[in-house]
Amino acid sequence: MTASRLTSARSFSAPPSKQEIADLLTEARERTLLLISGLSDEDLHRQHDPLMSPIIWDVGHIAHFEELWLTQNLDGAIEFSEMPGMYNPFEHPRATRASLALPTLVQMMERLREIRARVFDRLDSLEWNDDNPLLKGGYVYNMVLQHEYQHNETILQTLQLKKGDPYHAPRKITFAAPRKSSAESQSQGNGDMVSFGGGRVTIGTGDRTAAYDNERPRHEVDLSPFLIDRTAVTNGQYLDFISDRGYERSELWSDAGHRWVSETGAVAPKHWFRDGDTWFSRIMDVTRQIDLIRPVCHVCYHEAEAFANWSGKRLPTEFEWEAAASWDPSTKKTRRFPWGDSAATSTLANIDQLSFDIAPVDTYDGNISPIGCYGMIGDVWEWTSSDFSGYSGFQSFPYKEYSEEFFGPEYKVLRGGSWATRPGAIRSTFRNWDYPIRRQIFSGFRCARDA
Repeated sequence: MTASRLTSARSFSAPPSKQEIADLLTEARERTLLLISGLSDEDLHRQHDPLMSPIIWDVGHIAHFEELWLTQNLDGAIEFSEMPGMYNPFEHPRATRASLALPTLVQMMERLREIRARVFDRLDSLEWNDDNPLLKGGYVYNMVLQHEYQHNETILQTLQLKKGDPYHAPRKITFAAPRKSSAESQSQGNGDMVSFGGGRVTIGTGDRTAAYDNERPRHEVDLSPFLIDRTAVTNGQYLDFISDRGYERSELWSDAGHRWVSETGAVAPKHWFRDGDTWFSRIMDVTRQIDLIRPVCHVCYHEAEAFANWSGKRLPTEFEWEAAASWDPSTKKTRRFPWGDSAATSTLANIDQLSFDIAPVDTYDGNISPIGCYGMIGDVWEWTSSDFSGYSGFQSFPYKEYSEEFFGPEYKVLRGGSWATRPGAIRSTFRNWDYPIRRQIFSGFRCARDA
C-alpha cells in the first residue's frame, strides 16, 4: 500500500464501483492492523482506562459490525440490536468489557479473515438497487468504512492512555518549524478574531451516500453577526489562563464545571505535567516542553468554557462554527470543506493519524475557511456550546443507536476532526458529541463573541 493511498479519501459524490469498495475496505483494515502492530496480547486485552474498551474488543466490534451490515443486512432487514452480544456496546459498557471471554489476537485475525471473505463474496453477487436506501450511492459500504475509521480514532485514544510502556507510534509525517511571525502572534494571550456578518446560511447536508443521519436535513438558519478566533486556542494562550489562576477562580466556571474541577483536582489539560516551573506534555511516546504555538488538546468542555469566560468571550454554537468553516459570503453557498469541495487529504489538513501529533498553527497554508479561519478541519476536535440534538425534520437512518439514542442536554457537540481522524470520516457538516467532562478525546476549542 503506497503512502498516497494511505492518506487519500475518495469523493462520495459518485457511486463507488465494486473494485473501489473492495480497495477501500482493504485499505481501512490495513490501517487498523498498522495501528495495533507491535502490541502484545496483554496490551490488546488490558483495560487501559475505565473509559475505554480493551483494544481487542474494538477490533472485534469493527469486524462484527461489518458482518452485520454487509452480509446479513443485505439479505434481509437486520436491527443493530442483533449485533452479537459480546460486541454489542449497549449490552456491555466499556468498563466491563475486559471481563468478557475475548479472543486472542491469533483467533481474532482468523475471525477477521472469515468475515472479510464473506463480505467480498456478497459484494461479488450484489445487484445494485437504488430503491434500497442502504445501497443507493453505496451508502451502507460508506457507513461501514466510516465506522472502522472512527474506531481507529477510538483505539488511538486508548493508546494515548496505554498502561506500561508508551505506545510506539509508526509515524510517517513530521512538521517543519513554523514561521517566526506565527509563533510570535500565537504565543500571546489574545489571538486574532475574524468576523462573520450574519444573515441566513445553510447548515447540514442532503447527502445520502455518506453523511450520517444527524447531519441531515439540510436547512437554513439566521445567524446574528459574530466574531470567532482565527485559530484554535493555543498552548501559549492556555498557559496564560493557568498562570492567571484560571483553575482556582470559581467565577469562571459554571456550577457543573466547578463541581468537576473540585472533584478531579485538575490544574491543567490531561497529559500535561510540571517539572519545577516548566510545563511538559506527552503525546504517545513523545514528551516535550509545551509548544506555545500548537493548539491545546485534551481539555473538556468545562475547561473550554472557563477559558472562554476568562478571555471575555464564549464558545461558538455549532451553527456559528459550521458557518465560519464552510459558508462563503461572496457566493452565498457552503463548501464541503473550508478550502473548497476537493476531498480531504493529509496534504491539506492535519488528519489521517500518521503524524501522531498536533501541528503548529499555520502549518497548512490552504486550510483556511472563506472568512479566514485557520485549521477548522484537523488537529483537534473543537467544543461548541450546543447540546446534541436532531435537526428539525431529523429521521433516524439506518439505526437509531448511532445518533438518536444520545440526543439530549447530557452531550455537547464537537466539530472539525483531529489529527487522529481519517479523511473519510470528516467534513464541515460532521457532528461529534461527548459528555462535557470527557477529555481523553483529542479535543480543543476556539472562542467566539457577539459582534
